Amino acid sequence: MNKKDYGWYLALAALLVSLLVAIAYGQQADHSGKKEFVFKGTVEKVDATARSISVKNDNIPGWMNSMSMSYNVDKPEVLKNVKPGDQVTAKVFEGDFKVLYDLKVVPPKKEGK
Repeated sequence: MNKKDYGWYLALAALLVSLLVAIAYGQQADHSGKKEFVFKGTVEKVDATARSISVKNDNIPGWMNSMSMSYNVDKPEVLKNVKPGDQVTAKVFEGDFKVLYDLKVVPPKKEGK
């Protein structure tokens, strides 16, 4: 194989890797047709640098039993308003156990109501 052929193969390999990464990224964010669940839990730890949050979630029938676990969030800016002890809610999707979508802090209930 000469240098010209080597360049062609290298360019083709780079193109294929780029396409595979793009396809994998697109599938990761696509939840069409997947069952959506409501996630509720209590924040245990926030790591804004790692864009993650540790939460002890309530039981979610059909998705996950109650447990403590670290999750990524779809919108890292929300982590600025979350602290340990906060009650949160989010969306989760069938087969995706890594990301909390549309994470929101639940306002504390007022006493006497």
